[in-house]
Amino acid sequence: MTTMASVVLTGLESSGKSSIFRGLTRGMRGEESNFRGSTVMVRQCYLPECECNLLDTPGIRIQSDSQTTRLAFEQVDSSDTVLIVARGTHIQSELETIFHELKENLVNKQVAIAITFEDKAPLGIYKAAEHYEETLGIPVVVLNARSLSENNRVRLIDLIQQAKKFDNILPIITAPEGIITITPQTTWFENRTLGSFLALLTLLAFFALPVMAAYYLASWLQPIVDEALITPLKTSLQGLPILIQTILIGDYGVLTLGWYSFLWAFPVVAFIGLSVGLLDETGLKDRITAALDPWLRRIGLSGRDLVPVLTGFGCNVVAVFQSRSCSSCTRNNCISMIAFGSACSYQIGASLSLFGSSGNPWLFMPYLAVLFIVSAVHTRIWYGALPEDFSSSLNERAFLQKPSWKGLFWKLRAVIEQFLFQAMPIFLVICAVAAMLQYWGVLDLLSQLVSPVTKIFMLPPDTTPAIIFSILRKDGLLVLNQGDGLLLHSLSVGQVFVLVYLASTLTACLVTLGTVYKETGAANAIRLSSRQAITSIVSALLIVIILRVF
Repeated sequence: MTTMASVVLTGLESSGKSSIFRGLTRGMRGEESNFRGSTVMVRQCYLPECECNLLDTPGIRIQSDSQTTRLAFEQVDSSDTVLIVARGTHIQSELETIFHELKENLVNKQVAIAITFEDKAPLGIYKAAEHYEETLGIPVVVLNARSLSENNRVRLIDLIQQAKKFDNILPIITAPEGIITITPQTTWFENRTLGSFLALLTLLAFFALPVMAAYYLASWLQPIVDEALITPLKTSLQGLPILIQTILIGDYGVLTLGWYSFLWAFPVVAFIGLSVGLLDETGLKDRITAALDPWLRRIGLSGRDLVPVLTGFGCNVVAVFQSRSCSSCTRNNCISMIAFGSACSYQIGASLSLFGSSGNPWLFMPYLAVLFIVSAVHTRIWYGALPEDFSSSLNERAFLQKPSWKGLFWKLRAVIEQFLFQAMPIFLVICAVAAMLQYWGVLDLLSQLVSPVTKIFMLPPDTTPAIIFSILRKDGLLVLNQGDGLLLHSLSVGQVFVLVYLASTLTACLVTLGTVYKETGAANAIRLSSRQAITSIVSALLIVIILRVF
């Protein structure tokens, strides 16, 4: 075999491309592996057996103008070998679609076909594979991509090496005799009356339960670690110069306040990452998005746009990247919803910490409810509902199945690594900067300057740093834990709620805004941030008025 520069995996959404990529690379995630959920960028990794770069591309969407579909086409066009991935349950329709969509992109390429979902495909799938191999003149294998055995891995490598070149004229895809389409099971999610309600309740459960588990874990661990580690550490560092003490163990110390960030954010990141992975692996995510599609259209989104919004509860930056899979008609709407209403795992962890430290952990659920309602109203007011003729192609049901633990671990590992090596270092820098600003008296000066504004929201001037640092990163809210939470205990229940709400919604964090700027341009980033600030201030004032009345 001649040396190949690149092998691209291509196919419709949820066909098993990423599972094949994971199996061939033995769990390596490649250069773009830090993006969770559906593939929204090209992930590549060197495959030594074939002496080539293996590329995993986003799933092709039929009649879609999304960036991800265009990206998939471009990669097929620029690669040497194309491995088409199609589900055995829908083999005829998917091959017809793929060859029709790609058309001239496959001409003069080395091509092979991997048929997945072997465990769910009809018995005639093996004869069908022989039929396609004979009529198309290219090698075909049938396998279960979700639990790829070493034998099947070898078969895939052989398949890539045996890929054959297509002629200038693409063949007609004929259906083999006896092949049938396997229809996924019907559930209550497809019920017109109850489906949307069930989908919403399921979604709430998949986010509420991990958040509750994270809160109880952090509440249990905090006094234990404070007594065993933090208090002795603060005592042992008392002899250091004042500036060093301030930076390390002061009110905003890297060690003291940094510990709060890790304690409250990490369990949320891990548990929500696990929950989102389960939704994806079991097929529930696709059922939920389809069921909620009618409701989402009323606020300017489609069911497909829900996936990036959900991803935003892990990380807003990743969610903005995932919005590339949205239609050009709804992408800005989706990004706006992410920036305002998708409380990232760091924001959730910080909010849990503050509500817990103030003695009002029950505030978290009303906070999320208000956040959801206002973000929906915000999106509808600024962007309007979707037109009735807008098509989102959500007719096909996904298979419900047991999760692949290898796949779940693969996704969860990326989430944890991102938190440890990207999120935590940034917050520790925030702690150090805040500590130095406090040492030099800058925070006191800022508090005095902003005090006339904070009074409008019933907030004392000392809360200013939380609003400032939350603009940098949402877990900047954790600076309110300074002084062992003395400031929080001095605030009323209403003040704590308004403070957390205002700080978390006034604007997206700078990293998210920077990503929006890179993805959609400066004008859209400015428009998004100004609209969000207006909605945040107006809604916060309404909350203040309601609290004063009642």
